[in-house]
Amino acid sequence: MWKDYSKSYIKYNRASGVSVMAAALIATMFLSLLCSIAYNFWSYEIEKIVLEEGDWQGRIIGEIDENDLLMIRNFANVEKAVVNKELSEKEDIVIDVYFENIGRIYQDMPLICAQLGLEKDAIRYHSLLLSRYRIHDPQDPEPPMLLTLYLGILAIVAVSLILIIHNSFALSMHARIHQFGIFSSIGATPKQIGICLLQEALSLSAVPILIGSMLGIAISYGLIEALNMFAKNVTERHEAVFSYHPLIFAATVFSAVFTVLISAWIPARKISRMTPLASIRSVDCLQLKKRKHSRILFLLFGMKGELAGNALRTQKKSLRISTISLLLSFLGFSVMLCFTTLSGISTRYTYFERYQDAWDVMITVKDTGIVDFDLTEELQNVSGAKEVTVYQKAEAMTFLPQDWQSDALTALGGLHTVAGKQKEDGRFQVEVPIVVLDDTSFLTYCSRIGIPPSPDGAVVLNQIWDSINSNFRYKEYIPFVKEDRDKMTLYNISMNHQNVEIPILSYTQTAPVLREEYKNYSLVHIMPLTLWKEIADVVGGLESDSCIRIFSGGDASLTDLNDLEKEAVWLVEREYKIESENRVREKLSNDSIIQGMVMILGAFCVLLAVIGIANVFSNTLGFLRQRKREFAQYRSIGLTPQEMWQMFRIEAFVIAGKPVLITVPITILFVRFAVAASYLDPMVFWAEVPVLPILTFAAAIVFFVTVAYYIGGKRLLQCDLNETLRNDVLM
Repeated sequence: MWKDYSKSYIKYNRASGVSVMAAALIATMFLSLLCSIAYNFWSYEIEKIVLEEGDWQGRIIGEIDENDLLMIRNFANVEKAVVNKELSEKEDIVIDVYFENIGRIYQDMPLICAQLGLEKDAIRYHSLLLSRYRIHDPQDPEPPMLLTLYLGILAIVAVSLILIIHNSFALSMHARIHQFGIFSSIGATPKQIGICLLQEALSLSAVPILIGSMLGIAISYGLIEALNMFAKNVTERHEAVFSYHPLIFAATVFSAVFTVLISAWIPARKISRMTPLASIRSVDCLQLKKRKHSRILFLLFGMKGELAGNALRTQKKSLRISTISLLLSFLGFSVMLCFTTLSGISTRYTYFERYQDAWDVMITVKDTGIVDFDLTEELQNVSGAKEVTVYQKAEAMTFLPQDWQSDALTALGGLHTVAGKQKEDGRFQVEVPIVVLDDTSFLTYCSRIGIPPSPDGAVVLNQIWDSINSNFRYKEYIPFVKEDRDKMTLYNISMNHQNVEIPILSYTQTAPVLREEYKNYSLVHIMPLTLWKEIADVVGGLESDSCIRIFSGGDASLTDLNDLEKEAVWLVEREYKIESENRVREKLSNDSIIQGMVMILGAFCVLLAVIGIANVFSNTLGFLRQRKREFAQYRSIGLTPQEMWQMFRIEAFVIAGKPVLITVPITILFVRFAVAASYLDPMVFWAEVPVLPILTFAAAIVFFVTVAYYIGGKRLLQCDLNETLRNDVLM
């Protein structure tokens, strides 16, 4: 009987099910989208880790023979164990171990080592890869919680989607309280009424759930492709490939059905527990409150503002989701745009504009020292290259006596005050970054700073950041040491007893034109390759890679730099393993990353806005049953349809305007704090503040809320309000 009644009601009251079907479609679509995007991001992260670090799960390092390897392979939980030939040495063999149940790796690896007779320090865990499967070392007091945080955010968004459907069901079901009161009076049990309502919910939501799930998958595929397009110029990035698992689809559909049942069960349980008399006497309209007054709306719009404010207070609970969603969406969108704008300005000032005249193409020669690199002269002849510098960096240290600090540094309180360094035996230990230039580039650098070119000594970059009178954004430098010594003793950073004395050609505050950022409180030395060959065995500390900086003049186009890079790379990669980048492409990559980040975060903000607007539509589509008696009473006291439309406009203005009024001051406070924290000139930011996108987002919220009220108001005013009033009197 109840099944037939549900089918009959749905068939002849299709309009009442539109809001339920729309809510189920929207909620399922976004739930499917979120699950699909989360799964693809997780898959991409796994692929990235595997490509960069390998897919091994655990490693055992030690003296391992064939019998030991066989024992590892025969261990109960081990899937396979292979010898890593690249990392293995004569004595220490490296075994990559893979497990069937990866969750037991932290319990099984110590047992395997115990059977091999090895200590626990022979074990290596692929912690980064394991953490992506939410597997953490039980002994770690602070395990990484990034993935757990993402899952928590996903759960919160899923709960907010449940609220969309719940509100639609509540509006639809409460509109039929009087009807179910009659059924209850003729013998219908609360259980039968609840089952009837749940049957209707599933009947209305079945098709929207399937369609919404497929739409979510399609949109997620489009987003992955869009991200690939934005990031196509990003160097050292592998392309994301859309992936989907049947379990994700099953989880999405199950979650959507469960959401529908919960959303329908909450109001159905409440209705089924009402007594027949209470249900029949229910007038099913907004119970307006008379005690509170909307003073601001009254001052702005008069009595119509008072009536609109009273109606909004009555709907406060049902509109709570809309208020929170619209507020969070607009606030998040505004803050996100301001943050990315501020970040873009900072990156542009501190990197792209700062080093614009320092490089055009950079080539990193992997695992090759400058001593072993022999293509410097050939690179000088590459077409389009104005300057070519081959260099390598090293780390050393020295001990700075108190009396060698410059007068300017002493006036500020000395190295202890400026850099927080402590004395050791009356001296300060100071880091000495070393930049080793090819001989030709070093001689050119000597001429640039005005000293006789010579390969027989080093140049000291004599500057230290005045952290007392300047900030990190606009650094001011003072001399580090007195310029009265012609020799410097450098110590090996690993073995302090190894040291060598080198001649100093000159002191300068002009750094070589390289794309390098030096430590704030270090004493940088620039030296030629000839000198480095003499002291390399003593000083050590050399980085494994060499760098090639090519400058074309600073005004080349992307096409020119691509050609220049292509020719230089072709010349070098024949003999060495390299990585290359060029300045213009790097700028485009950075812009693409920012655009992709804005797109992802913007899509999340749009999701929140859609949740809020969907809730507004759900309320307005329930106008016909909820508010017809209310407006019939207004009509009876002389309120015209035009004045009723004004009430609707006031309500729409309040719902859409409240997020804007709250967001604007919060965003301004955030911007002031962020600009002050980054030590950026406020006028620089305000000249680029993203006003138009923020206004467009606000206008979209206002537009859709207005459309929702227009549809609801039009349906309401087209019904016979006089007939409604007569029925209300009879009841």
